[in-house]
Amino acid sequence: MKFNSVFRKLFVHSWQLKLVLVFSSVIMSAQKSTDLIIHNARIYTVNKNFYVAQSMAVSKGKIVAVGKSSDILKKYKSKNIQNLNGKTVFPGFIDAHCHFTGYATDKWKCELWGTKSWDEIIARLTEYSKNAPMEWIYGRSWDQNDWPVKEFPNKERLDQLFPNRPVYLKRIDGHAAIANQKALDIAGITLNTKVNGGEIEQKNGKLTGVLIDNAMLVVEKHLPQISDEMAINYFSELQKECFSYGLTSLHDCGITEHTLSLLEKAQSQNILKMKIFALLEDNPDYYDKWAKKGRYTNGNITVGGFKVYSDGALGSRGACLIHDYSDKKGWKGFLLSEEEYFRTLAKKLKNSNLQMCTHAIGDSANRTILKIYGEVLGAKNDRRWRIEHAQIMDKDDFGLFGKYSIIPSVQPTHATSDMYWAEERVGKERLKYSYAYKDLLKQNGWLPLGTDFPVEEISPFKTFLAAVARKDANNFPANGFQKENALTREQAIRGMTIWAAKAGFQENEIGSLEVGKSADFIILNQDLMKVPEDQILKTKVLKTYSSGKQVF
Repeated sequence: MKFNSVFRKLFVHSWQLKLVLVFSSVIMSAQKSTDLIIHNARIYTVNKNFYVAQSMAVSKGKIVAVGKSSDILKKYKSKNIQNLNGKTVFPGFIDAHCHFTGYATDKWKCELWGTKSWDEIIARLTEYSKNAPMEWIYGRSWDQNDWPVKEFPNKERLDQLFPNRPVYLKRIDGHAAIANQKALDIAGITLNTKVNGGEIEQKNGKLTGVLIDNAMLVVEKHLPQISDEMAINYFSELQKECFSYGLTSLHDCGITEHTLSLLEKAQSQNILKMKIFALLEDNPDYYDKWAKKGRYTNGNITVGGFKVYSDGALGSRGACLIHDYSDKKGWKGFLLSEEEYFRTLAKKLKNSNLQMCTHAIGDSANRTILKIYGEVLGAKNDRRWRIEHAQIMDKDDFGLFGKYSIIPSVQPTHATSDMYWAEERVGKERLKYSYAYKDLLKQNGWLPLGTDFPVEEISPFKTFLAAVARKDANNFPANGFQKENALTREQAIRGMTIWAAKAGFQENEIGSLEVGKSADFIILNQDLMKVPEDQILKTKVLKTYSSGKQVF
């Protein structure tokens, strides 16, 4: 009897085991196969409700499910299941204004970022010149505002050191440069040379070598060009750096048709994986052709409009102001072209599906472009024409952004880079309406954010810190610069993701972690929504995914 009882229990247990196995098999066969599942994570989807999920399934480069870990693991299976143990996930960051290809192809230059004096620049150039890859000695990113004597340099020492080699050194904002006499001679610049929309500086009847805005172009057309192969290699190098910072998409502002062809070549060779929204340069030869052609997409590359310059930069006093500069009486800066030029272009682009995106720093430049946009667009619309930077505003002009649905595209680190000297340029009253990101956000309810690299650093974490804390990398000033115009953390994240996507009509494809969108996401070592302000810059990207594939 005892034996029969044991046998019966074994028999029942065997059938129960078989039923469990059969049931598990049925569940497994009902699960959908995916390429990747991440779970046990804190996933900021950045959807309409800023929903925070635990898990996400990815297939063929797209997101197929987002939700609770238990639900996702029940419905989906994968050979690549990752338990993130509570780590934070955001959509891949999008830089809404930068100069990716320009920075990449400048990689052969002498780097002058962070120099603290003209003497330090001379020392760097002397060392660089020994192994410079070209006859020209080309440097970029000096800023006289960081020096003890905050004045433009003079070319005399460059002439002494390099009498037979052309030297050309671009200021950090790209709106001023200094050239030695050899470079000026090659360009044919003399005391009598005049340039519309630019200035060739003279002192005591001599050229100083300083060139502002359009005057720079006279020399730049003589600069040597690197080979296409070198350019593509530099694209690859810079792409790696961008991925390491969590950037999966960017808006490359002001490229040539040739540069576009190089991007497409790099993409066809599977070298370029970055999603690039390109704005073509302000070239009259392009307008009729592209207005007729319209928006263009090839894989991850989209051409969506034109980048136009209305004025220069505040640091070089090329920004066009309504009233005189506070530190230079009788000087208001200037527009780079006549008003009618911008008006004619706006009318031409109105009849296409391309965006007009205009650089405007000074309050006069902003007012001029806002009014021209308003004339052409007429009323509220969904054209998403942009003003890039929108730095110095007259208090009466903010409402024009909302009235005509014009999008301010801003770079928060400009505020924290300029805050040390901006008041000297514009005075206390005008400064109140400068770098006014919260006031600009109110106009349309959304605000794309970028860096303008290489004018500023690539790091989106510095963008985030500057936006929410209004502080620099040293957490200065203690209470933030004009903190009343800080963004909330949610607004800053939206500005770096979904609003940046929206600025290029790409919000249905990228910018948030929602079903059907590209699986562009990043895994961080800490939660940007919760970490103390003084710890923000300690955020590290652990992994970056583009279209479901790990790229960093």
